[in-house]
Amino acid sequence: MSAALALNPIVLATGGTGGHVFPAEALAGELARRGHNLALITDARGKRWKGALAQHPIHYIRAASPSGGVMGKITGALRLGLGFLDARKVLRGLHPAAVVGFGGYASVPTVMAASSAGLPTVIHEQNAVLGRANRILVGRARKVATSFPRVQFLSDSTRAVLTGNPVRDDIRTLADAAYVPPQADGEFRLLVTGGSQGTRAFADVIPPAIETLPPELRARLRIQQQCRSEDLARVRAAYARLGVAADTADFFADIPARLAGAHLVVARAGASTVAELTASGRPSVLVPYPHATDDHQTANARALDEVGASILLPTPQFDAAALAQHLQALMRDPQRLAAMAQAARSLARLDAAQRLADTVEAVIAPNRHSGGAA
Repeated sequence: MSAALALNPIVLATGGTGGHVFPAEALAGELARRGHNLALITDARGKRWKGALAQHPIHYIRAASPSGGVMGKITGALRLGLGFLDARKVLRGLHPAAVVGFGGYASVPTVMAASSAGLPTVIHEQNAVLGRANRILVGRARKVATSFPRVQFLSDSTRAVLTGNPVRDDIRTLADAAYVPPQADGEFRLLVTGGSQGTRAFADVIPPAIETLPPELRARLRIQQQCRSEDLARVRAAYARLGVAADTADFFADIPARLAGAHLVVARAGASTVAELTASGRPSVLVPYPHATDDHQTANARALDEVGASILLPTPQFDAAALAQHLQALMRDPQRLAAMAQAARSLARLDAAQRLADTVEAVIAPNRHSGGAA
């Protein structure tokens, strides 16, 4: 049990999307193992949680993104103001030892209320670009935990702590399994995932790219491709026509097992995806989602591309001819794939949850005798 153990709860503030929820869930697990009490503050989207976070007390506040037209900005700002009042009331009742924000506008009112009450605060940034919500909060946080060594829009490095982005336990265990490159004439397992956004582009580009491959390469392929439900029929039909073995679905519940067997991954470059690729040590072709806020997925992908762990293929260059060229080169070069896998693994921070928990405990330690009163 940590010397900085707080009797009062540590509050985690996060939105409802997976990129924010996964690291919050990992931190919750690590802090609970250390004996800390926990509570969560989120918006209505948190009512969908079914994982480990749902086992802790959850408090709901009002929040919204101040985006869109003039009315959208006004409405969003108003809801953030109301959320601040909600969060202040909750914090007064909880008397937390610290508050940790994971980005997303649902975290803004809680971290701001905590800061105004003099509570220790930490924010965690999952991407290589500081998110807009975290940019609002960065001046109020005692520590900024980052997932990348360089983070755009983070100018004050004195409060930055490189922790990494925590991944699920079933992904972290893949670090113990060595990457086995394909045999020169053996099967080649290609995993295609797109997350919740943008897999339409993969459905449009990947089957035509496969069609242009030489027959001997096409015969080696074993494809697992996540598709939008409305694209499943045409993608299945395309692979059937080409005689390519393919497993297609609109959702894969067993991503860790599929990653473990993949020789190459084609994916978007969200924070969770990048963290999982490095933890598992898998080579990849990354196609950043072009409409991501501040183009943060390109920054994420560039971090892997720069060390040779991935091939960055921006959307304007992502067509059948370009993808087929990269696939041919990689399928014929197992040694390059092995080097890419090793480079990916060199970026992994498998102790990210522990580092993040250490950072939280460090801001609590000077206040541990005060009880963290709000």
